[in-house]
Amino acid sequence: MEGECRAPQARSSGLPAGGGGGESPGGDAPLPGSSGSSALLQAEVLDLDEDEDDLEVFSKDASLMDMNSFSPVMPTSPLSMINQVKFEDEPDLKDLFITVDEPESHVTTIETFITYRIITKTSRGEFDSSEFEVRRRYQDFLWLKERLEEAHPTLIIPPLPEKFIVKGMVERFNDDFIETRRKALHKFLNRIADHPTLTFNEDFKVFLTAQAWELSSHKKQGPGLLSRMGQTVRAVALSMRGVKSRPEEFMEMNNFIEIFSQKINLIDKISQRIYKEEREYFDEMKEYGPIHILWSASEEDLADTLKGVASCIDRCCKATEKRMSGLSEALLPVVHEYVLYSEMLMGVMKRRDQIQAELDSKVEALTSKKADTDLLTEEIGKLEDKVECANNALKADWERWKQNMQNDIKSAFTDMAEENIHSYEQLQHTRGI
Repeated sequence: MEGECRAPQARSSGLPAGGGGGESPGGDAPLPGSSGSSALLQAEVLDLDEDEDDLEVFSKDASLMDMNSFSPVMPTSPLSMINQVKFEDEPDLKDLFITVDEPESHVTTIETFITYRIITKTSRGEFDSSEFEVRRRYQDFLWLKERLEEAHPTLIIPPLPEKFIVKGMVERFNDDFIETRRKALHKFLNRIADHPTLTFNEDFKVFLTAQAWELSSHKKQGPGLLSRMGQTVRAVALSMRGVKSRPEEFMEMNNFIEIFSQKINLIDKISQRIYKEEREYFDEMKEYGPIHILWSASEEDLADTLKGVASCIDRCCKATEKRMSGLSEALLPVVHEYVLYSEMLMGVMKRRDQIQAELDSKVEALTSKKADTDLLTEEIGKLEDKVECANNALKADWERWKQNMQNDIKSAFTDMAEENIHSYEQLQHTRGI
């Protein structure tokens, strides 16, 4: 089991941070102390009232907001107050930079699909060159994700964007869909590159460097169809059997995931609703301004006033459009990514339980002496090592993921609040409002 028996380690690097990728994923941060009870876990999850009226998007855990970061002199500007609680960017040395760009449509007699250019720049010695350029389609990304899950069943693999078709379109994919997917695929690869274990996975290296025919050949070297079907049947049987006694720390982890999933899905739903309402408001306001211009032509006494109102509406339109852009580019993608992460976490817990269930079944067989005891004893020893490796990998990756999640979501909401405050301050100081 590749990479499972060691906690993620910091890597040496040959290049300074800040180049290549463009859209950098959340970096590693010092790990907070793990929570000791279900109550504390519940407090760390995003707090959202069920009536959807009160959103408290930041963690109540003191580690998420360092109170010592406040200046003794409180800032007078709301914008400055938000800057006071922002995390300071620490330099992060990197040696692998990945960019996903230039989507290209391909039409064949069988299907239509999109490929994306992937440029990789690195100083790592295990790579044959310092720069690679390949093209990949969504199915290739899906293959990579599955191979990472097979090699590292209890590491938290970054999520891929959903595979869906925009119905009612003349073309299979429209430009907005393609760009949204490109950004998500870019983040997917860069999160893997920043992971202390996944970044050294051999399949990941092949994905970044192999030409199309080489990748196709490499894929065929994996488990055959019958082998994969056998593994699936076995996994289903173990999941149905269940785990007799899940360790307390994983019970707490599972409770956290369930609560987090509920909260982040609700925040995603509300964020989408806010964006839709802002869009409707913007569309109506665009029609409202020209009406006052036409009105001013027939009302000489009110012409200046009506033109002033029209000018005010135009400024409001521009400010609303800017807020919508910030919402769609900064907040919505982050929230939805963690919706997908919540699904990935459930899968990780399920795979951990399957490994433990396999051990439990062997122990039970040995207790009842239903098979060769010497053979079972040997298998149990191997499974105990496998369970220990799986548990250690998950515990190490869990703390890393949780800190990244808190930083990402906090940053997304503070950036959104900062943009809104800046927008309203501009409108407040504009003449004629």
